[in-house]
Formats: sequence, C-alpha cells, structure tokens
Amino acid sequence: MKLIVAIVQDQDLYLLREDLAKKDFRMTKLSSSGGFLKIGNSTLLIGVEDERLDECLQIIEEDCKSRQADSSLLNISAPVDSYIPYPVEVTIGGATVFVLDVDKYFRF
Repeated sequence: MKLIVAIVQDQDLYLLREDLAKKDFRMTKLSSSGGFLKIGNSTLLIGVEDERLDECLQIIEEDCKSRQADSSLLNISAPVDSYIPYPVEVTIGGATVFVLDVDKYFRF
C-alpha cells in the first residue's frame, strides 16, 4: 500500500476530487496555502493499493495542469520612494506529489 500526498491548487481541486471519487479512491483534504504567491491550495492524502498507484497518478496529472498567470511583484531594485508593482508572468497549477510506503493500514 502507498500513501499519496498531493498538493494541488484549489481551482484544480473540484475536478480532481470528482474524478478520484468516480474511480473509488478515498481521500482526505487538508487546507493549506502556498508560500510564494500565497494562492490557496489543498493537500490530499490518498491511500492507494500498489496495483492502482499508476491509475491514481495519471488522474492527478490529467486534472492538475500547470498554466501561466500574471502576478504583480514589487520592484525592489528601485529607489525607496518609487516602489512600483509590475506584472510578471509566473507558472501556477500543476501538482506536487509525494508517494510514501505504508507499513500498516487500519480502518476502524
């Protein structure tokens, strides 16, 4: 058995949870937030049998595509009295996924 820890953006979450539930994957959602852009994201904990690991990872990959977005960052190289935010294109979305071995599993 494996434990998948998937960190996904909130805008990808609804479709991902729906697709995983259709395939009978059980999950627990934890709310979290990103550090760089402070965009809302969620962490899913998914218990998966070894033989279904690739199927689950494929669903995550299909539903959580990265994309480009504009973000205003502060230009800190300018003099102190002229801080002007300017738009910067950044990559958002996708998923960060960790797969861990599970020694024991109990369901009460």
